[in-house]
Amino acid sequence: MPSPSPWWDKDRHRDRRPGLLLRNRIKARIRSWLSDEGFVEIDTGALQVSPGNETHLHAFATELVGTALDRHRLYLNTSPEFAMKKLLAAGEEKIFTFAPVFRNRERGALHAPEFTMLEWYRAGADYTALWEDCATMLRLAGEIAGRTRWSFRGRSADIGAAFERLTLDEAFRSHAGFGLIDTCSAGGQDRDRLAARAKAAGIRIAADDTWSDLFSRVLVEKIEPHLGDPRPTLLYEYPAPEAALARSVPGRPDVAERFELYVAGVELANGFGELTDAAEQRQRLVHEMDEKARLYGERYPLDEDFLSALAEMPAASGCALGFDRLVMLAAGASRVDQVIWTPLA
Repeated sequence: MPSPSPWWDKDRHRDRRPGLLLRNRIKARIRSWLSDEGFVEIDTGALQVSPGNETHLHAFATELVGTALDRHRLYLNTSPEFAMKKLLAAGEEKIFTFAPVFRNRERGALHAPEFTMLEWYRAGADYTALWEDCATMLRLAGEIAGRTRWSFRGRSADIGAAFERLTLDEAFRSHAGFGLIDTCSAGGQDRDRLAARAKAAGIRIAADDTWSDLFSRVLVEKIEPHLGDPRPTLLYEYPAPEAALARSVPGRPDVAERFELYVAGVELANGFGELTDAAEQRQRLVHEMDEKARLYGERYPLDEDFLSALAEMPAASGCALGFDRLVMLAAGASRVDQVIWTPLA
């Protein structure tokens, strides 16, 4: 099978250009709306001491060489989150960025090694305010594209319809046939209880699976295929072990203020009511890195500057939206690299 022509081939570029110009128009419209809402646009650096500390995210590493030829390991960021929270600690209240971010071991129709993340924060706001932000951004993108029915691989969503709202426990009961939240608590997770329920639902179980392994497998196999069709789905109140950077729902330490937005089966956005307890945050990030070491044999350093800044950070909520995926859906494209100006070959 012949190799595809490079993205800069004139004929291929001509085919891609309408989606790329749509990308520009959607970005300009969302940027204008955020500015009208009182947000300040900021830029975060790509080079970081820590790329982030989520178990399943993999970073690109590089090296800083000083004038005295001293060497220090740095990473390309997997998210602008740590830097943006430092700006909240510095006194900013409503900020957003279209940030280039980098993730290794990810390549496919919905994944690119370098992509654009639209991330925004509201100091003092409940995380449900971000749900309304997401609805507005979908509406604006739909207006610019002239399409309100978005599709991907046989699934579709009317982005003008009211969002379906499901807690994780409701989603598990509806689509997997069993409850979830009673298998975890602030004191720990009942791996065996979840394993028994998952096995009864037809999920493959391995002896060394952790509670989180089982949770992820059920989510992918039983829950996600039903989300975002025929309307966008907000999946919220994640179990606390699956929300390392989110605060707990008041009075419910087993459940966190985390949500994800799905459209036509595509995970589009991930938002939190942000955790600001530095000691608790350190404990959670260390756990994430212990899991990374167990699964992948590597770990990333903690950003001590970020942990120090949490002591000054106000209560806030934040959301990260995959901008390339948004444009892909709005344009009716089948891969994110079709709407990225200069994709990695």
